[in-house]
Formats: sequence, structure tokens, C-alpha cells
Amino acid sequence: MIDVVITLTGATLYVAAAIVLFKQLSIQTAEKNKYTPLVLGIIAALFHADILARQIITDEGLQLGITHVASLATWFVACLLVLASLRKPIENLGIFVLPLAALTLMAEFFMPVDHIVSTAQHKGLGVHILLSILAYSLLGLAAVQAILTAIQERQLHNRQPGGLIRSLPPLETMETLLIQMITIGFALQTTSLISGIFYLENMFAQNLAHKTILSISAWVVFAILLFGRWHYGWRGRTVVRWTATGFITLMLAYFGSKYVFEVILER
Repeated sequence: MIDVVITLTGATLYVAAAIVLFKQLSIQTAEKNKYTPLVLGIIAALFHADILARQIITDEGLQLGITHVASLATWFVACLLVLASLRKPIENLGIFVLPLAALTLMAEFFMPVDHIVSTAQHKGLGVHILLSILAYSLLGLAAVQAILTAIQERQLHNRQPGGLIRSLPPLETMETLLIQMITIGFALQTTSLISGIFYLENMFAQNLAHKTILSISAWVVFAILLFGRWHYGWRGRTVVRWTATGFITLMLAYFGSKYVFEVILER
């Protein structure tokens, strides 16, 4: 019963924080209090962390079914967003991110999909998995940032900025933040792929081949994006398109294969 209360409370706080952020869109910047939704988000993330610890860490190994991984990924995203918002003006991303964290938290608890990964023989496997999910989470946050950047650029070009767009930082700042997120996410993904070489017996085994190939493909996409940014000065829609392509590829790697194996094939 206590787990149900914790789950519902965490989800409710996530949604409440998103609602507060949405309502503040019409308030002048100087009059906003961004700390109220951030505090709600922090408390929600603590409840979420408690459920994750209870659900994922088991005596047999790590419970990494698709709903558990989705919940862990969105928890990472929510935590990264809240922490980054303390220094960067990106808290309005929470309007999209926090309800998604609430949804996956509910799905993890009420619609669990079992998939135990034993880490008894390879202790570093858990580190590899956490690095992978952290990289995915940060690049997912970058994808949300890229979508908002594209909307902002289009509306500014049409001279019709909406309430959300008016509340965002200048376009140049948005692009800078986007590249910073992608750079850190790319570094984490690189570390994850390297750790996989050491901690996975065969990265191209039948049950891992699709994930490995798609993960490497996503890594190549982000590598090209960062090279294009630094060498050719790519900006605007070009950056957004490459970011979207890389994240969709990465999403297929993490969740596409898991959905096929765990939900469709029930393995």
C-alpha cells in the first residue's frame, strides 16, 4: 500500500510542477518564481527514486523491463533538468518532461514488464547499463530542447512568438545549451560503448546486435553533428534535424529492441 501512495504522490507532484510552469508563461520574467516548480520537481524525483530503488534492484539482479528502463530514463531527465535549471533558464522544458516522468513512473509500478539482468558475474555491467541510460536521458533532453529551438526559430521568423516561446532564452542561448547537452551526452555515450566492449561477452550476439548497430549509428550521427557544428558552424534547422535523427536512432536502439523482445516476443 505504501508503494502505491509513493507512486501516486510522486506522479502528482510532477504534474503539479508542470502546471505551475505552464501557468507562469503569462507572467513577466521578473515576477516569476521558478523555485516553486523546481522544489516540487525535486520532491517528486525523490519519491520516484524510492520506487526505482524498490523496483529495479533485486536479489537476482537488475530489473530492466521496458517500463522500468523508461521510468529510470525519465527520472534521469527530470533530475538533469531540475539541476540544470538552477543555473540555466531552461526550466520551461519541464512542461513537457515532468508529465512524461509521471507517466512512466505510473507505468513502471502498475504495468511492469519483467526482464532481470544478472550482474553477479560482471559487476561492471551495471555501470555500463547506467552510463547507457544516462547518455540516453541527456540526449533525450537535448531532443526536447531541439524541438523547442525549432519552434522558436520558426515563430520568430514569422514574427508570431507564443507565450512559451516568449518565455524562452534568446535563440542563440538555446542553441548553445543544446550543443552543450549533446556534447556531454555524446561523451557519455562514447564511454558507454567502450565499457560495453569490456563488460559484454559479445556485443553483436543475436539478442544485442540490433541494439549495438543502432547505438553505433546514433553515435556516428551525433559525431557528424558535433563535427559540423565546430568545423562548418552548423546552426538552426540543420542542428535540429541531426539531433532528431540521432535521438530517434538511439530510441530505437534502447526501446525498439526491448519492445520487440519483451512485449511482442515475450522473451
